[in-house]
Amino acid sequence: MNSIKISGGKPLCGEVVVQGSKNAALPMIAAAVLCDGVTVLHNCPQIIDVNYMAEILKTIGCKVVWEGHSLIIDATYVNSYEIPTELADKMRSSILVSGALLGRLNHARIPYPGGCVIGKRPIDLHLEAFKQMNIGIFEEEDGLTAYTEQIVGNTIELPIASVGATENIMLAGVRAKGTTIIKNAAREPEVEELGRFLNKMGGDIKGAGTNKITISGVEALHGTQVDITPDRIAAGTYILAAVGTRGSIMLKNAPINQLEALLSVVEEMGASYMVREDCLWIDGTNANNFVAHIKTEVYPGFPTDLQSQLLSVLTMAEGVSLVSESIFEARFKTVEWLQKMGADIILNNNHARITGVAFLHGEDVEAQELRGGAALIIAGLMAKGSTNISNAHYIQRGYEDICKDLAMLGADIYYD
Repeated sequence: MNSIKISGGKPLCGEVVVQGSKNAALPMIAAAVLCDGVTVLHNCPQIIDVNYMAEILKTIGCKVVWEGHSLIIDATYVNSYEIPTELADKMRSSILVSGALLGRLNHARIPYPGGCVIGKRPIDLHLEAFKQMNIGIFEEEDGLTAYTEQIVGNTIELPIASVGATENIMLAGVRAKGTTIIKNAAREPEVEELGRFLNKMGGDIKGAGTNKITISGVEALHGTQVDITPDRIAAGTYILAAVGTRGSIMLKNAPINQLEALLSVVEEMGASYMVREDCLWIDGTNANNFVAHIKTEVYPGFPTDLQSQLLSVLTMAEGVSLVSESIFEARFKTVEWLQKMGADIILNNNHARITGVAFLHGEDVEAQELRGGAALIIAGLMAKGSTNISNAHYIQRGYEDICKDLAMLGADIYYD
């Protein structure tokens, strides 16, 4: 199952249920380390990155089991502060375990995290914040050791609104002595969800989801249960697949209030949508218009995790669109493959100029990262003929079963 085969040219039609959020689940799994007890994460997506994080927790003494889509974590006997290199190398989010281990054991040994090719994503913001919280950082060639006698709250102003750094400060600060204030905090829904989860565990966090978060340290946390919010990026991917194929679909369990930036863009393209409770109906039948200019931004702006998918859709819009990437410097890895499929895209640093073409044609292409792989799936659904996408494991890092979901919407797609 390392490749995906698609026979394109069919409009999507039908309904699909949105999976639980990858970006909400990963910091929650790390947070489970903070309590001496059992945590249950309901609606947890069964994806590669979640399984990697679960394996990390097992290596430090946690018991982790699945019951359906509920991930059960028993962190009663955390007995190690070292994260194995072979697991940390596989995913960026492994760095979040350091904040949780510091909150639990005052000690963490973690290799430099891997798993990402879309940009540098340096961890210096995390380390500088830790230093301001009375945590000593000892950097070595193969990783770092962090240690403290007592985490002490402080006021930390982030130079950029980093999601990972915001979450790691929350994880370290929830059991600190005193109060931690994060200024210029990331506002993404996943940060708000982590705050909600930590508060259910007995934490005292105010302002998660705003640019100022106040964390009053508590002595201990307890186990709890939580329902993970639906995945806004998975939902956005399916919306763009419907728009790109000029189809009409219903998304059930959709995080509608988190999709405003995307819905504004697809409306500009000529799509229409209707909301009923937690269901979103999207009609892309007339979505032929170009988008004059869209720039990725931190939430609530247009998400960088949907930029590649939008790029695929715009390849067949009528006119010239401009897409600017302001978050990650290497987000345009799909361009060469879209060009191979017939797209007219010109790159200039962090800008892509897309002139719509009449059609794309199927080709053998290669996924190089998660969201770019999803973008190639959308391009394959739009294209005439057959498309084969190799390195499908990248896509499985964030989508539980994208082939099954799209097949339910009428796509001719399967793992090979």
